[in-house]
Amino acid sequence: MPEGHSVHRIANQFTRHFVGKRCEVSSPQGRFAAGAAQLDGKRMIASRAVGKQLFLEFEDDLFLRVHLGLYGAWDFAGVISTAEALSDDDDREESLASIGAPRLARYRMAEQEKTEDPIEAFPPDPVGQVRVRLLTEDTVADLRGPTACVVEDPTGVQRALDKLGPDPVNDDGPEAEKVFVDNVRKRNVAIGQLLMDQSVVSGIGNIYRAELLFRQRIDPYKVGKKITVKQAKALWADWSKLLHDGVRDGLMLTMDGLSDADHKKALRSRKDRHWVYHRQGEPCRVCGTEIRIADMAGRKLYWCPKDQK
Repeated sequence: MPEGHSVHRIANQFTRHFVGKRCEVSSPQGRFAAGAAQLDGKRMIASRAVGKQLFLEFEDDLFLRVHLGLYGAWDFAGVISTAEALSDDDDREESLASIGAPRLARYRMAEQEKTEDPIEAFPPDPVGQVRVRLLTEDTVADLRGPTACVVEDPTGVQRALDKLGPDPVNDDGPEAEKVFVDNVRKRNVAIGQLLMDQSVVSGIGNIYRAELLFRQRIDPYKVGKKITVKQAKALWADWSKLLHDGVRDGLMLTMDGLSDADHKKALRSRKDRHWVYHRQGEPCRVCGTEIRIADMAGRKLYWCPKDQK
């Protein structure tokens, strides 16, 4: 499932290439035909991400709310900011800045960003089951497989926002920090589960959850009520850092203090980017203890039983 940094990067693409422009909106697969008809021909006013949800604002107080879920993805084609795109091919990721931006191309933005072949004509034909297509004179965005794709009015948007915890890209000030600390420390629920609860904090998924808890040396089974204020504030500050880094770089590199050689290796391969995530059975990079895996609320949890006592 795409984590918060991916959705913010998608929002940034819409800000660059769609906001201020009138959009043709259609539903090639037909499942969003009524919603597309409401938005078709309207100008996009703003693009905003909160956690894992994207809010595209149009004229006449209409919003397209999208949650990619496990299988959703946006494909952008036409004139796009390829300097921000990353290729993910055989675990090798390289910046496309050298290609130049903008350029006539196609790439996918979801959990991993993936470049595809340059397009020959614009707009390209829809590929697969496209729920909604947003088209301007030079850029197209196709959405496939979302968990939610809904037209909302301002009341509906506020209702959705009220269910979400703070997102440090939108606000990392003291009030947002306090909301997070209070959300954690009032619950008799494992911190490993709380960090995945989007009403507690927005944007954290399985990778960031595992890595944040290791970086702060916190037992994932420790309940929120036993997390100290100092620990909660440290988690919030670290989440803000990792999220901002992810939005800037387009990948989740959660290991600090790498040598130049190790940093280059991490950029090339996902398996060299994390402390504990997806490393079950392997030795901890700090103490050598075997990394464990367990199920927590239906998702895989990774942690070091020694460093995270």
